[in-house]
Amino acid sequence: MKINPYKIRLTVAGTVLIFSVLAISGLFYPVKFMNIQFTSLLQRLIFDFSVTAAVLLGIIIILTLLFGRFYCSVICPFGIMQEFIAFLRNKRKNTPNGNFGFKYLVAGLTFGTLSGGSVLFIRYIDPYTIFSSALSLSVLGIIFALAVFIIVFFKNRFFCTNICPVGTIFGLLSKFSLNKIYMNENCIKCGRCENSCPSGCIDLKNSSIDNETCIKCLKCISVCPKNAVKYGIQPVKFSPERRDFLWAMGGLAMLGAGYAAGLNLVKKYYQKAKDIILPAGAVNTNRMENKCLNCNLCVNNCPNKILSKADEHFSVVHIDFEKGEHFCSYNCHKCSKVCPSGAIKKLSLQEKQNTKIGTAYVSDNCFGCEICANLCPKEAISIIDNKAVVNSDKCIGCGKCASVCKAGAIKITGETEQRRI
Repeated sequence: MKINPYKIRLTVAGTVLIFSVLAISGLFYPVKFMNIQFTSLLQRLIFDFSVTAAVLLGIIIILTLLFGRFYCSVICPFGIMQEFIAFLRNKRKNTPNGNFGFKYLVAGLTFGTLSGGSVLFIRYIDPYTIFSSALSLSVLGIIFALAVFIIVFFKNRFFCTNICPVGTIFGLLSKFSLNKIYMNENCIKCGRCENSCPSGCIDLKNSSIDNETCIKCLKCISVCPKNAVKYGIQPVKFSPERRDFLWAMGGLAMLGAGYAAGLNLVKKYYQKAKDIILPAGAVNTNRMENKCLNCNLCVNNCPNKILSKADEHFSVVHIDFEKGEHFCSYNCHKCSKVCPSGAIKKLSLQEKQNTKIGTAYVSDNCFGCEICANLCPKEAISIIDNKAVVNSDKCIGCGKCASVCKAGAIKITGETEQRRI
């Protein structure tokens, strides 16, 4: 029985997609594929140096240098989603997509801005962010996902090969990969491989395959009737054309421009929003605005459903005590555990329980019923002269007191800078 490498790869990719959808929907998250998304790893490495992120990123890069651009066809959930969307246009003939140098400028600007401290551009072009924000029903996420799906219908994986900044990085690495897809002398130029290639990277006339744009879907190998398409080591001397060199220089220039833009955006979007409450580990509004990808993984996985997506009050994820259970559970730190980018720092439960995210304030409406004092997990409330009095040095702003107050006399105000107590 002949093994079909394309079907094996498709099965693995489909499994990754299913787990990714379940994770973002908040239904099932034991296999953390979101934690090995390239942009999230890079962000954790740049802003809060993480040994784990460095190791995982290093492994992905090494595997790419060994096997080529497997990430886009196996690990990236948005890439896999595009593949399944492409089944709807399966009867349409795939045509060469080309390899356009403009993508180097896009990647330079995107990652330059990230290195400068802002994720503003990444939120709208990173495949993981588009996928997760669309799946969590974010309006902008849906709009960008639909735009990419339209591209898929006409040009299949053109977004992956010529727009996506993550794909550009892996494409460059794949130029130097040890194992490549190539054609041998058995090719009869039947055209099956070229017509089936979703990346449009096969030039049948010259019997060549552009391994930079090839996403290693392995479809060409499975459809070749003469076993002429091979995957393995093919010694090829890499000699970049002058045009490639110019585009590379342009990409480096955009990297510098993006870095400067990122520094300016960090300052521009800085705000001391006293009325905004952030989950423990977000540190402050400035950091959260410039690190949160708005993937909404934390929103959908919050047991108490108090986390809110970006809205008119704040541009990224934040706490809204008017939602869900109206308080942050003292014994929960799930948002910290699931955040892939490090926008919400990974805190132990004990660290979370001692992180001050806000302070409770009591109005004159209080009639001293003592319910808040009895339920406060930090014992920060006392009843003095028939009125609740909050010890701000103990209060962490979890909102439990406000959620049980029958008189509506307690409000929570966010901290400008979170701190341990």
